[in-house]
Amino acid sequence: MGVSLRYVTQLTGSETLIANVPAAVSPVISHSGFNSAAQLNADSTPPVSKVAAFQITLSTGGAIDLTSLVGTNGAAVDGTGLRAQAIKIKGHADNAAAVVIAQGAANGYDGLGDSFSVALAGGAEVVILTADGGTDISGTNKILDLSGTDDDMVDVIIFMG
Repeated sequence: MGVSLRYVTQLTGSETLIANVPAAVSPVISHSGFNSAAQLNADSTPPVSKVAAFQITLSTGGAIDLTSLVGTNGAAVDGTGLRAQAIKIKGHADNAAAVVIAQGAANGYDGLGDSFSVALAGGAEVVILTADGGTDISGTNKILDLSGTDDDMVDVIIFMG
């Protein structure tokens, strides 16, 4: 089984200048210079060799254990010895409150940065390309904690290599 990742982040906007542009062919400026793209696989740098995609429904919080994930068709995915290369987490639009994703209090994963924490309101999402950051996933470096309101849900996809 080969895993590959096409990573694209794009925030493109336009702005129409309404003054002091008499000689402009088009007074519309496009802002797209910070968009990025990458194609990752087992042979790329950074590498990607495993993927897990799943939903989590909170019940008195929750956790993502990078050594015990659910992959395609329910297959067990263990990231031990790898690094999370890309992560997308999306809160469901009807969540009652923000869902907070943070470095685990115990055995916290350091690949997103020390003291990492992000709050996702309903419908909000975050995508992170780690560029091989952090250290390898292990028994003591593996947990992302989730907190929010019971029955709130997030969609998660994690590529590791």
